[in-house]
Order: sequence, then structure tokens, then C-alpha cells
Amino acid sequence: MDHIIEIQHELTAADVGTKASLLLAQLSGLSQAKVKEAMTKGAVWLQHKNKRQRLRRAAKQLKAGDVIEMFYNPEILEKSVSAPELIADEGEYSLWFKPYGLSCQGSKWGDFSSINRQVEAHFENQRSVFLVHRLDNATSGILLLAHSKSAAQAFSELFAKRAVDKRYQAIVAGDLSAINNWQELTETIDGKHASTLICCAEANTQHSLLDIRLNTGRKHQIRLHLAGLGHPIIGDRLHGNALAADKDLQLQAQRLSFICPITAVARDYHIAKHLKLRLF
Repeated sequence: MDHIIEIQHELTAADVGTKASLLLAQLSGLSQAKVKEAMTKGAVWLQHKNKRQRLRRAAKQLKAGDVIEMFYNPEILEKSVSAPELIADEGEYSLWFKPYGLSCQGSKWGDFSSINRQVEAHFENQRSVFLVHRLDNATSGILLLAHSKSAAQAFSELFAKRAVDKRYQAIVAGDLSAINNWQELTETIDGKHASTLICCAEANTQHSLLDIRLNTGRKHQIRLHLAGLGHPIIGDRLHGNALAADKDLQLQAQRLSFICPITAVARDYHIAKHLKLRLF
């Protein structure tokens, strides 16, 4: 298996005219085919003056003084991810089902496993994609993406003002059927006030399916509050007692409701029934 390779090379006059893929192949010892794959998956960067961006085209014209970088990690580049599923296309924005393991942001090692890049590919690179809110890699569910700077700003402000009603569900350990009305969890997180509302939707002797609403938005808030309650989310390897053989994290963003900042029309979106969590 190939090893991890990091390259940073400032182009000289002698490099100009050489294809980026060939130059990186010479510097790394990799084949051009593997370099081109790394470029396509977002692991190669080009800095021209003060602008740094991913370099995807092997035939890109390079200039002396440019800096080319490659962050090659075969384990990351060979990662298999599930594709997102379109829920609604509203032109200025769209809503998607983000599956478990698909990230909301790329890294220097690549962006092919991010929902941004996947959605760009879905629209054949004809639309810009702006992230206006996030879900953890391990959390599945509904995500809104904007397709213009103005829409991104409008929705970012909407989320910042907490004017979006976000609903979640989670499967936790234990029978919580006694919680048949909304109950508030208020354990502080990192010294800050946090508020989560939970209500049991379905339960058996071993597990419960909970409806969840957030009044605050602390990092890992739902996972921390449910673990603190003594009923961690199934598959939570960070805050629960999950084993390697356990299911993926059973936490899902299921619904977004808001007054559209573009049309001023009330909108209510939810994931399809076949994608929802099921008690087991």
C-alpha cells in the first residue's frame, strides 16, 4: 500500500510547461494516474500569489513562483462514502439527506467525501454550493445548502437567529416510555447553558426512539445530554459505550421548518419515510 506523502514545491522557470500531474508524479514517485485521482478528489492545492485553492485539472497552466502542494493519504482517498439523496430543489437552495459518514467539510487531504463536493457533482458543477449549517459526520439527516452568496447569507442569518425549527430523532439504550410528554434536559456543556427537549415516540424493553428539539446549539449537545441522562445514543463511540460491532450512530436530523428568507413563504421539509430511524 502507498504511504502518506506530503509535498510542497515552489515552481521554477524550468517547471513551467510541465503538466501538474507529471510534475507531482516526478516529485512523489506515484503514477500519473494516482496523482490525477488525488487531484480529482481534492488533495492537490495551488497557491498563486495570495490565492490558494484546490487544483483539479492536470493541464492547468502553472507559473514560476506558484506553490503546488499534495497531501496524499491512500487510506483517506480510498474511503467509500454513500451519496446524499435530494429531498427538494428550490433553485436558490436545496435540501438533502446526508448519510452517516459523509462530512460537511473537506480537509487538506481531500473533499470528495464532503456533501459540498458531492452536491456540486450532482449539479455537474453548474451551481455553487455554500454550507450554512452542519451535521456531525456520524449524524445522518436533512441538510440545507445554498447556491448563491445572497442565499447563503440569508439562511446563515436565519440559522443564527434560531428561526429554523430543527427536529431530531435518536435511538437510545433503555426503556424511556415514561417520558410521554416533552421533558427538558439542561446539563451545562463546557460551562454554558444548554437546553434539549425529549419525548419518547416508541419503546421496547431494550431501546427507545426519542423525538428531540434543541433550544440551544452546543457541540454534541444531544449526545452529551442523553449520555448524561444515563441513556446514551446507540452507536455513540464518543460519549456512549458503543462497541466496534454496534450500528452506526442512531441520531438523525429529520425535519426543518422556517419562513423562507427569499420568498417569505412558510416551508416544512422532512426526510422520506424509508430513510427514517427504526426501533430494533
